[in-house]
Amino acid sequence: MMKNLLFIALALLPFFSSGQTLEECQQAAERNYPLIAQHDLIARTTDLTVANVQKGWLPQVSATAQATYQNAVPSWPDEMQAMMGQMGLDMKGLAKDQYRVGLDVQQTVFDGGMIGAQKRVAREQGAVQQAQLDVSLYNVRQRVNEMYFALLLLEDQITLNADLQEQLAASEKKLTSMVKHGTAAQCDLNNVTAERLNVVQQRTTLESQRRVLLAMLGTFCGLEVSGVVKPQAVASGTGNNRPELKLIDSQLRLANAQEKALDAALLPRLGVFAQGYYGYPGYNMFKDMMGRDWSWNGMVGARMTWNIGALYTRHNDKAKLQLQRETAQNQREVFLFNNRLEQMQQQEAIGRYRSLMSQDEEIIALREQVRKAAESKLAHGIIDVNDLLRDINSENAARVQRSIHEIEMLKQMYDLKYTTND
Repeated sequence: MMKNLLFIALALLPFFSSGQTLEECQQAAERNYPLIAQHDLIARTTDLTVANVQKGWLPQVSATAQATYQNAVPSWPDEMQAMMGQMGLDMKGLAKDQYRVGLDVQQTVFDGGMIGAQKRVAREQGAVQQAQLDVSLYNVRQRVNEMYFALLLLEDQITLNADLQEQLAASEKKLTSMVKHGTAAQCDLNNVTAERLNVVQQRTTLESQRRVLLAMLGTFCGLEVSGVVKPQAVASGTGNNRPELKLIDSQLRLANAQEKALDAALLPRLGVFAQGYYGYPGYNMFKDMMGRDWSWNGMVGARMTWNIGALYTRHNDKAKLQLQRETAQNQREVFLFNNRLEQMQQQEAIGRYRSLMSQDEEIIALREQVRKAAESKLAHGIIDVNDLLRDINSENAARVQRSIHEIEMLKQMYDLKYTTND
């Protein structure tokens, strides 16, 4: 029987969960944020760009068609034409209107590594875009933290508000009995009742604020948030794994890939080609000078090209890449400098709240003793209701202060975890 009850309790445990954890909300928010779709878009765009660059190894085919008319063409000298005419040969020379329809095919054999360099540049450009996107998505965590810890503070205040209502209700019950026995005035009872109703109004405001924040957090995370769970205290390490640093690393890798592309641009290219066309005149110039017939013409060969024009801008291009590296390194130093300052402030805040919390329990214990003494004094007619209400509110204020210190300390811990991504 006991085993069955234990099994049922474990099975029903998820249904009695008090709410979502901070990690669940952060993960859900990142998945729900519309920007997440760009990860796939960037990856597909990069793949298409690399595939297009790879097609540089395919034969390059071009079709041409042209018709021209020129003012002068190769022709036989007059004496040669007269001599040929006596032999019965008509040597008219080439016609001034010429036509051709052709096809050119070129195949790269050696490109000096340019296509490979362009593929690396395309991949590194995609990596930079992905890193920039990761930076934007990482900021989502901070927005979740703000809403989450604000909800935690509201829920603690609602709990403390309920405790305060119970205290005031107990005092109200005692005063009701005292009024009946003539040991307290009706105005004293009315004073306590009014104070309790004022606390009820505060509860209404707190619950309204909680509903708004729950709706905002739920919309941001794309799920139904029923409540939040107070996270455990954490200690962040001294490392730093922020996506901004990974972005800078990807920018440096891109600069290196672009420099290798500059080196590849200096090397010669070797390729083979084939050309063919149908038209007039053809490659047999002498035959076409005697007739106007169209003919098929073709040529195959190998070609080596070496464009030394890349030398003109090489120095400036490499200098620009070096400036890009120096800029990225400077951005790293600035980020780390500001990040260290932020860590120092958060660590100091954590220490300050720890110190305050060590005194909160003692203050609450003292305030509780004073309040209990005030209740006893009121029962014996030594003090009036206003003194009791003051002591009750002082005790509640001390409890609220402890709650604020605890939530703020936890928030600073998780903000420090966000700052270092450790």
